[in-house]
Amino acid sequence: MSSTLSRLEGFTPAQPAGWRGQLNDYFELTKPRIIVLLLVTTFAAMLMAAHGLPPLGLTVATLIGGALAAGSAGAFNCVIDRDIDALMVRTRTRPVATGRISPSAGLAFAAALGLVSFGLLYAFANPLAAWLSLAGNAYYVLFYTLWLKRTTTLNIVIGGAAGAVPPLVGWAAVTHTVGTPALGLFALIFLWTPPHFWALALMANTDYHRANVPMLPNVRGTLRTKREIFAYTLVLVAVSLALTPLHVLGLWYFVPAAILGAVFIWDAWRMLVGPTKPLARVLFKYSLLYLALMCAAMVLDRVIG
Repeated sequence: MSSTLSRLEGFTPAQPAGWRGQLNDYFELTKPRIIVLLLVTTFAAMLMAAHGLPPLGLTVATLIGGALAAGSAGAFNCVIDRDIDALMVRTRTRPVATGRISPSAGLAFAAALGLVSFGLLYAFANPLAAWLSLAGNAYYVLFYTLWLKRTTTLNIVIGGAAGAVPPLVGWAAVTHTVGTPALGLFALIFLWTPPHFWALALMANTDYHRANVPMLPNVRGTLRTKREIFAYTLVLVAVSLALTPLHVLGLWYFVPAAILGAVFIWDAWRMLVGPTKPLARVLFKYSLLYLALMCAAMVLDRVIG
C-alpha cells in the first residue's frame, strides 16, 4: 500500500512505453494491491478449513480464480468511477480515467476476467465457491460502486461486506460449506474496513470533496470521523476477542488477537486526541499489518490448537 500513500502525496508513477505500457495499464486496471490483500484472507480461510495445507491443485485454482474475480471487480470499478477518479490525486492516473484504456475495452476486460474466474472456480473448486465469489463481485459493483459510494456516508460501512467475502470462498473451496470460523473472519474484515478506509479518507478528504463523493470526513467532519474510527475499533476488537468464548477459536488465537487489538485501539485513541493526518497514516499502515497478523493467528490456532 506504499503506492497508495505516495499517490496521496502527489507522486505520479512513470508509465512504460509501447506494449509493456499497455500490459501495465490492464494490470493496474485490476487494482493488484487490493488483490493481494484479498488473497491473503482467502488463503488463510483455506488453511483454517484444511487444518493445514489443502491440496495444491485446489489451492492454485482457488487463488487464481479469486485473483481474477477481484481483478474483474476492480476493472468494473475503474470504468464506472472514471469521472470520479479523474478528479482525485490518488486515482487520477488510473488507465480509464486518463483515457489510456477506453471504457468499452475496460468493460470487456472486466467481463472476461469475471467469466474465466467463475468457470475456474466452478470446475476446479466447487459451485458454492464460484457462486459466492460471483455474489461478492456483484455486490461490490452493483451495490457499492453504482449506488452506495455516490449516495451515502455509510458507503464503506455497508459496502465493506464485499471485501469480506473471499474467506467464505476459500472455506467453501475446501469444505463445500460455509463454516463458523470463516464467518468469524468475515465479521472481522467487515468491521475492520471502516476504520481502515476512513483513516485513508482522512488523508484524502479534499480529494473526496473535489469529486463530490460523500465520504464521512468531508460530510460529517474530521472530529466525527475520528470518533467513529475509535468506536468501530472498539467494536472490532471486542468481536474479535469474542470468537474465543464463543468456541470459534482458541487461546492460540486469543492472545495475539488481544495484543494486536490493544495496539489498534491505542493508535485509534492517539489519532482521536492528536494531530489527524500523520496519525491517520500510522493507523492506516497498522490496520494492514493487523489484518495480516490476525489471519496468521487464526491459522495458527486452527492448525496447532
